[in-house]
Amino acid sequence: MADRFDKFFVNANDPADHAYAITPDATTDLANFTRAIYVGSGGDLTVTMVTETSNTFVTFVGVPTGSVLPIRVKRVSTASTANSIVGIY
Repeated sequence: MADRFDKFFVNANDPADHAYAITPDATTDLANFTRAIYVGSGGDLTVTMVTETSNTFVTFVGVPTGSVLPIRVKRVSTASTANSIVGIY
């Protein structure tokens, strides 16, 4: 479970410097936890937040196409109907 921000504090106002395509997976954590999520094709986005210890999912319903959600996520579920998801960190 790689979290670049675990021991190195980056100011929340600093711009992100990496991005990667996310393939939803209900059982595996992301290679890098996000600072934000970009949704290229709208729908529901079902995620596990970084601080969630029981790996409970929460669904952001009706996320519009082109949205950037400023959320720290460790897992994106296959239950998501949103597509073209990009993790920003």
